[in-house]
Amino acid sequence: MAARYVPRATPVTSYIISLIDSCSRLAWAEVLTSKKALPVMFKTLKMINTLNVTYGLVFQEIMSDNGAEFASRTKPDEHPFEAMLLELGIKHRYTRPYRPQTNGKVERFWRTLDDDVIEGATFDNLDHFANELFEYLIYYNNLRPHQALTGQTPKAFAATKTTAIQSAN
Repeated sequence: MAARYVPRATPVTSYIISLIDSCSRLAWAEVLTSKKALPVMFKTLKMINTLNVTYGLVFQEIMSDNGAEFASRTKPDEHPFEAMLLELGIKHRYTRPYRPQTNGKVERFWRTLDDDVIEGATFDNLDHFANELFEYLIYYNNLRPHQALTGQTPKAFAATKTTAIQSAN
């Protein structure tokens, strides 16, 4: 999980925050105009709920970078993002500082998003960009084959894992 600046999308400074499942590569992203902890917390809650309702994902841990919007190691119960994770029973893990490789799957997602949606595109306004992002996420999760998943889509891969878990019980 990381927040990222969106270049050229609008004259308003905007960011994307994303959440990606480490196993299935199911991903969701939301557009923000502020990297403050409270808006990040609400968008993250929306992403957690979207991935749960749409694909049945239940997060036990979330890894984020060490940005102020995500982290307060001294008083986590007073930080909106940290308090939300505590309330949901989700363990918060942090990337190693200055080591983007620690969060490689989300970094690869950023590159794919740049290549497929952002690079070279012009958006009329922030809503236009948000709509394009939404449409892309549907494609990314449901239709786009992933090399790391042996050519399966994230949705199909997640379904095989869910079936395997149910069979084991």
